[in-house]
Amino acid sequence: MTPAIFGLSGTTLSDAERVFFREANPAGFIIFGRNVVGRVQLRALTDALRDVTGRADVPILIDQEGGRVARMQAPVWPAFPAAERFDALYSIAPMSAIEAARVNAMAIALTLSEVGINVNCLPLLDVRQPETHDAIGDRALGSDPLRVASLGRAVLDGLREGGVVGVVKHMPGQGRASADSHHELPRVTASDAELAIDIAPFTDLNHAPMAMTGHVIFEAWDAEHPATMSRFVIETIIRQRIGFDGLLISDDLDMNALSGDIPSRAVACVAAGCDVALNCHGRIEDMEAIANQLPPMTEKASARLAAAMASISGGKGDIDALIAKRDELLAYV
Repeated sequence: MTPAIFGLSGTTLSDAERVFFREANPAGFIIFGRNVVGRVQLRALTDALRDVTGRADVPILIDQEGGRVARMQAPVWPAFPAAERFDALYSIAPMSAIEAARVNAMAIALTLSEVGINVNCLPLLDVRQPETHDAIGDRALGSDPLRVASLGRAVLDGLREGGVVGVVKHMPGQGRASADSHHELPRVTASDAELAIDIAPFTDLNHAPMAMTGHVIFEAWDAEHPATMSRFVIETIIRQRIGFDGLLISDDLDMNALSGDIPSRAVACVAAGCDVALNCHGRIEDMEAIANQLPPMTEKASARLAAAMASISGGKGDIDALIAKRDELLAYV
């Protein structure tokens, strides 16, 4: 198995993609808006991915957060609120906010399960700071680590109950990034002691089945390499201090925070300790080069992937009833 998650170029698999995916057997795939038209089309596409790999449980990821980050759009699918709505409710009614976050996540998961998507890149556990860039902004669950962890746990629970694996991000925390890593490399100058705030929600939820790294340099830990490509950050901070032993996925390697060609980025992140490299743009020449240059997926990474996919349970529920319950709770703010 190739330790990579690949994007797709369009709404159906091309002949070249079918041949390549069958030979490379990537760890999984990720869906973007360019791949989505409607329910029937999307289910056919995810079925084709399972067929081409021969793996019924192949991870098929999406970023369906709610708010401005939603690959499956209304009116075909429900519009879900941004994370800051639950943060606002938590300020006046914490238990109601936790329940609203859970039922909302379960409703999201059920919409994904219907079309064969089994992994959602949610929740964000980035602790919002005064300098937090708008790239995170209203996607954050709050500025208090305990609140972020409580709401994040509810999101993970709801996703699991809806039949989907959650991915916590952006480990070890992107709340202090004052630049958008899609466009440039953020540098965080906070001390090790200060960064205890940032890693706290990830530590509380270190049992999560999957996590995604952030393309951020933390000068207190490694002044030369972003977390995605830092052996120290991955081994000492993520694996040891945070205690995370699930599947660790890089953030998208096409983002401009990183330097070098795409295949070299994939090699560097896996060499640093990421289990899987994420390449979202669906350019087959990049994907072929990544597959040629990466070593096979390790036994430990394969076991982490299998455990994550085995954590799926549930998958049944009334989407409309869940949304109605969420809206009733959110009406308080």
